[in-house]
Amino acid sequence: MTTRLNHWTAAPKVMQAMMALEKASRSNGLEHSLLELVKTRASIINRCAFCIDMHTREARAAGETEERLYMLAAWEEATCYTPRERAALAWVDALTRLSETGAPDAAYDAVAAEFTPEEQVALTLAIVTINGWNRFAVGFRAEPARGGKVAA
Repeated sequence: MTTRLNHWTAAPKVMQAMMALEKASRSNGLEHSLLELVKTRASIINRCAFCIDMHTREARAAGETEERLYMLAAWEEATCYTPRERAALAWVDALTRLSETGAPDAAYDAVAAEFTPEEQVALTLAIVTINGWNRFAVGFRAEPARGGKVAA
C-alpha cells in the first residue's frame, strides 16, 4: 500500500477543523475506555488499519485487555462487555453501516436505556468523528505508525 496524499499538509485548515471536532468528541464526558472501544469497532468495520493500530495501542495504554480488543470483531457473541458497552457497540454498528441498517429502533432503544440524552448525542458525535477519520485514512491510504509491521 502506498500513501496517496498527505491530507495534513495538503489542507491544514480542513484538518484543523477536523481536530476541533476530535477535541469536542474527546471532552464529552464519556468514559475514555468506552470511546476507545467505539473508535476501534468503527475502524474495524471500515477496515482502517491506521486507526485500528492507533486506537488499540491507546486502549492498551489505558489498561484495556487484549481479550476485549480481540473480541470487538464479534462483540455480539462475546460476554466480556457491560450492557452500556454493548449498547454503544450496537449504536456504532448501526451508524457506521447506516445505509444497511437505517439505525434500527432496537439499537436506539439499547442506547436510550444506558445513556442519558446528552450522552447519546456525545456518543453519536464520537461515532461521527471516528468515521470521518477513517475516511481520511482509508481514502488517502495512511499507513499505520508501525507500517503494519510487528514491533521487534
